[in-house]
Amino acid sequence: MNIFIAGLSYSINDNDLRDLFSEYGEISSAKVIMDKVTGRSKGYGFVELADDASGQKAIEELNGAEYDGRTISVSEARPRTEGDRPRRSYDNNRGGGNGGFRKREY
Repeated sequence: MNIFIAGLSYSINDNDLRDLFSEYGEISSAKVIMDKVTGRSKGYGFVELADDASGQKAIEELNGAEYDGRTISVSEARPRTEGDRPRRSYDNNRGGGNGGFRKREY
């Protein structure tokens, strides 16, 4: 079972997540999501447990729990769909194709 954890302290790393969930069963993977630019945690992560019963127990017991001074939200991860990520547009919020600048009139 793949589990989504939100509200993590920015100091939490993959091993911390592994330790938190280790009492619930065999962990296949534990990953805190990091910002590509800053290298800092985004405050959420994923843990994959080997069986669904262990995962469900972890969700029930850890959802709303306090961990490292923050209240975490724990739920079953949903598969990502095609429409989950916004498409990039190089013209977003720029007032047209000229980067938001008006042409000077002389």
